[in-house]
Amino acid sequence: MTHHLTPAEAAAPPRSGPADAGVLAAWRRFHWAQDLSAVPGGDLLGRLAQAEYGGSWGRFDAVLSVADRRTAGLRQLARRERAVPARVLAAAGAATDLQSWERTALAEAWERSARLDAGASATAEIRRRLLADPGPAQTAFLLDVADAHGLRPLSPAEAVGRAPAGRRAAHALWRYLSGLPGGVALLPDPDRRSDGYEQLLLSACAHRSDPGAPSGRRFRTAFAALAAPRPRPLVVAQSMLLGRIEEPGAGLSGGMSVLLTGLGEALTADARIARVLTLTTARPDEVEHHALAQPTGRSQLLVGLPVDTPRPLDPHTAAEHQAALAWWTARVFELPGARPDIVHVRFADDSSLAVARAARAHGAKLAFTVTPDPHRTIDERHAGLPPEQTGDAARALRLDLHRVFVADRLVARADLLVAMPARPGTGELAAHFPQLADRPVHVQPEGIAPFRPAAGDGATTLDLLARLYGGTGAGGLEAADRGLPLLLCVGRLHPVKQQEHLVRAWMLAGLHHRTTLLLIGGSPADPTAVETDVRSRIAELLATDPVAGRRAALWPALPNRQVRLLERALAQAGPGAALYVCPSAKEEFGLAVLEAMEAGLAAAAPRRGGASHYLRDGVNGRLLATESVEGLAEGLSSLLATPTPDLVAMARAGAATVRERFGIDTVAASLTRAYQAALEPVHRDGCPDQEGGGAGAPPRG
Repeated sequence: MTHHLTPAEAAAPPRSGPADAGVLAAWRRFHWAQDLSAVPGGDLLGRLAQAEYGGSWGRFDAVLSVADRRTAGLRQLARRERAVPARVLAAAGAATDLQSWERTALAEAWERSARLDAGASATAEIRRRLLADPGPAQTAFLLDVADAHGLRPLSPAEAVGRAPAGRRAAHALWRYLSGLPGGVALLPDPDRRSDGYEQLLLSACAHRSDPGAPSGRRFRTAFAALAAPRPRPLVVAQSMLLGRIEEPGAGLSGGMSVLLTGLGEALTADARIARVLTLTTARPDEVEHHALAQPTGRSQLLVGLPVDTPRPLDPHTAAEHQAALAWWTARVFELPGARPDIVHVRFADDSSLAVARAARAHGAKLAFTVTPDPHRTIDERHAGLPPEQTGDAARALRLDLHRVFVADRLVARADLLVAMPARPGTGELAAHFPQLADRPVHVQPEGIAPFRPAAGDGATTLDLLARLYGGTGAGGLEAADRGLPLLLCVGRLHPVKQQEHLVRAWMLAGLHHRTTLLLIGGSPADPTAVETDVRSRIAELLATDPVAGRRAALWPALPNRQVRLLERALAQAGPGAALYVCPSAKEEFGLAVLEAMEAGLAAAAPRRGGASHYLRDGVNGRLLATESVEGLAEGLSSLLATPTPDLVAMARAGAATVRERFGIDTVAASLTRAYQAALEPVHRDGCPDQEGGGAGAPPRG
C-alpha cells in the first residue's frame, strides 16, 4: 500500500506521542514546513537543533563549541541539494579536529559540487589542497572524494610521492590509484603484505584496473559465486552491516537478521526476482579464510564486505569505515553476477549511506525503510542536558542527531521510501519527517518465515529444556521451580531493549516469589562492551535478592531455530505455563514478538511503536507501558493476574493473527510490487532507460 503525505499532514503535530512538544521535531518543522511554532531551547538539545535547523536564527550561538557550530553548518550545506563552490567545501574540511560525523556531512555536500562544471573546479581545488600536504586524515578524505566521483587531481606518481602516513590513509591512496590509468603498477604486491585484509584490498584494486589481472585472482576467488553473468529479470540487494546477520540476538544483530534471511528466500520464490544479495560484513579473520559470497538458499547469496577491524561495526565506528565500505560495495556491484537493479537499506547509519553511495554510482535504484528512530525518543532521552555538558551523555545526543541527519540523506537519495505500519498510519512518520510532504511512502507489512519441523527437533528441544531446568550451577533454573509460570524475553542485550528494567519491574512487583524469568540475548563468545555492561547490571541486581537470583536465568543468544523450538515447547507445557514479554523502550515492529505469538505463547509488548499495529490489548496479547519501571511492574502484575482461560484465548488469537496477516510471503509480495513500480521506467520492455542503470548498464563509478 502506498500513501502520500500531504503538506497539512507533514506540518501538523502528531496526534499523540512526544513529537508534538519535542524541540527537535519543532525545529525540523521550522526548517522544512516553515512552521513558526519552534521556540529557542536553552538546553544542549535545543541549542544544537536550532543551530542545525534554524537558518539565520541558528547561525551563531556562542554557547556552543566551534565543532558544534561547524557540524551544523556542514549539514546545512549538504541539505541544500545544490552545488556548493569547491573552495568552500575544501576550506570546511581543512580543520584538523573534524569528527567522523562531520566528514559524513562533508562527503554528502561534495556529491553535487564534484559534478559542477564537469568536475573541473573540484579537481583543481582538491589538487591544491593535496599539494599542500594537509595531513593523513584530510588527505585520505580528499583522495576518497576524488575516487568516488572519478576525479584525477593527482597523477599516480604525484599521489605516491605524497603517500600519507598511517594504515587508513595508505588504503585510501591504494583505492585512488586503482582508478587511475597506470596507477596499479605503483601499488604494493598483494603477496608481500602481512595481513589478509590488505592482500584482498590490493587484489581488488588490481581487478578493478584489469578484471583479468593475475594479481586480482585473490579477489575473484573470494567472490567466485558472483563470477557468472547475473540472471534475469531482477536482482535485489539488501544490507545489514551493523551486527552479524548469522548471529541474531548478539551485539547489534536483532530481528532484522532473521527477517532478511527469510525475506531473501521468499523474494526469490517469485519468478520476478532472480537473485537476492544480502550484504553483511567480513572481519579480517574471515577475509583470510572464507569465500565472501556464499549461497544460502535457492537464489540468495550472503555477501561479506571486508572491514578493517576485528570488531563488529556499530553506530559509533561505522562513519570511520564509510568510504572503504562504499568502495568495496561498488567493487562487488561491478561483478557480473551482482549488478543489482535495486538496493534496499533499512537503517539510518553510515554503513547504509555507504551502500547508498555505491548504488548511485552503479546506477541502481535505492529503497530506504524510513522510521522515526531515534527521532521519537530524543527529547525524553536528552532533554535538560546543560549546554556545557560533556562526556557520554553529550556524545550520545550528538550521535543521535547524526543518525537523524543520515536518515535525512537517505530519504533525499531514495527512489522508494518504505515504512512499517504503525498506529495512527503515517501520522507519526510525517511529524518527524516534514520533508515527506507529497512524497509517496510504501507502507510495508512485516512478517516472519513459517516454522517448518525438521529431523532432530525433538532431541534439540529436550536438550534445551534440560538446560533450562538443569539448576543455577548450569546457568538454568532449579527443577523445583518448573511448576511456576515462566516469563520469557528474547532479544539483543542492549539498553533500548530494557532487560534491566524488566528484572527491576519483576522484582518490584514481587513476581520473583511466584514466577521464573528467562532472558535470552547477547553474544555467547565475544560480548560487546554494551552487552557486558547490561549483563553486569542485571547480575548485580539479582545478587541483592537470593530468591530472584535463583529464579532468573540469563542465556546468551541462541540460533533462531532453537529459540522457536523452545517457545513451542513452553507453549505446549500447559495453559499459562509461559508468557512472552518484550520490555523494550520501543519496537519498530517486534519480529521476536510475532515469533512468540506464532509459537502459541500469550505475548505482551510495548504500547509505543509498531506492536500496537497488531496487538489489541486483552484480545490477542497485552500492551505494556514500558516508559518506567513502575509502569512495567504494574503491567506485568496485570498480565499475571489474567485468568487462565483468557490467557489461552489471547494465545490462540495471537497465533491466528500471525498466521493470517504476518507471513513472510505477504511481505515479499508487497515488496516485489513496490520494487517493480520503482523500476518501471528502467524495465519497461526489458530495457534500461536512457539514464542508464539496472542490470544491463555498466557501473558509473
